[in-house]
Amino acid sequence: MKTVLVTGAAGFIGFSLCERLLKDGYTVLGLDNINHYYSVELKFDRLRELGVDEGDIDDNKYVKSSKYDHFTFVKSDIFSKNDLEAVFAQNNFDIVYNLAAQAGVRYSIEKPDVYADSNLTGYLNILEMCRNNDIEHLIYASSSSVYGLNSKQPFAESDTVDRPISLYAATKKANELMAHTYSHLYNIPTTGVRFFTVYGPWGRPDMALYKFTEKIANGEQIEIYNNGEMYRDFTYIDDIVEGLILLLDVIPENGDGTPYDIYNIGKGEPVKLVDFVTAIENNLEVVANKKYSPLQDGDVISTFADISLLQDKVGYNPKTSVSEGVKNFVQWYTDYKK
Repeated sequence: MKTVLVTGAAGFIGFSLCERLLKDGYTVLGLDNINHYYSVELKFDRLRELGVDEGDIDDNKYVKSSKYDHFTFVKSDIFSKNDLEAVFAQNNFDIVYNLAAQAGVRYSIEKPDVYADSNLTGYLNILEMCRNNDIEHLIYASSSSVYGLNSKQPFAESDTVDRPISLYAATKKANELMAHTYSHLYNIPTTGVRFFTVYGPWGRPDMALYKFTEKIANGEQIEIYNNGEMYRDFTYIDDIVEGLILLLDVIPENGDGTPYDIYNIGKGEPVKLVDFVTAIENNLEVVANKKYSPLQDGDVISTFADISLLQDKVGYNPKTSVSEGVKNFVQWYTDYKK
C-alpha cells in the first residue's frame, strides 16, 4: 500500500479522509498546525478518534496512533519551509493530499495576512516539496468560491473564474494557477478539487449547519442572510471523501502534456437555505427563532456544481440526501455535546 501525507489532518475534511484511508489500509502521516481559528478541542477530539492523544502532541514531534498502527501524526505548519523539509526528508510519500488552508470567506476580510501565509506561502512550500521529492500525485483543496460572480449555473470546470469576491476565493484560484505552473514546468501531476459546502458529523463550528444546530438547540436566534434567498449545493462529508479516494490513483493527462486537472466535488443539487434550516428544526424538534438579514460581503447567492466531469472520469456518485445528512449530523451533535 502507498504512503500518504494528509495536511490539515485535524480539520473536518482532513480528519475524515485520514479515517477512510486508514480503514482502506494506507499508511498515513497526518500533519496539522492546530491553529485557533475555531475550537482546538474539536480538533483534538477528532485526532483522538484516530488514536492520537492531545497530551502526546508537541511541535514537530511524531506521535504514533494507538488505534491504527499505520497512522502517525505530527504537529507542524506548512508555512514553515524548514519544518516541512524535515517531514519530507524523514518520510517517503507517494501521494500528498494538501487540505491545510485558512478557511472561511468572511474571516478573510478581517485577517487577510493569515490567508497569505497559509494559502499562498504554505501552498507554495507544498509544491516545492512535491517538486523535490518525486511525489506521484498532489491532490489539493480548492473551493466553489472561485466561481465568484459567475451567473451561469451549474458551475462547470470549463467556466471562467476570474471574478472572485473574497480574498479566500482569490487564494484558491491562485492555488490552481500555481499548480498548473508546477505541473507544466516540472511535470508534477496535480489535481485540484473544488469543494461545494461540505457538511456532516465532526463538521466545522463556523459553518451554517453547526452554527444553526447549536443556536436552535440552545434557544438562540439564528441569522439567515439575503432574507432567506440563498441556495447551496450541500455535499455530505462521506461523498466528498469518496471523491477524494477515487482520484488517488488517477494521474492527470491533458492533451497539451501538462499533468493537471480540476474537478468539482458537490452533490449537484442546490438546496434553499431555509429548507436546510427546516431539516435541522425537524430533527431537533424545535422551531428556530429566525432573523432575516441582507447579503453579507463576500457571500454568493447560489452555488450549484456540475459534477459530470468527475462522474465520467471516476464514476463519482454522491448518495447522501440533505435530509439524511442533516439527521446524521444532529445525531452526532447530540451525542458529542451529551
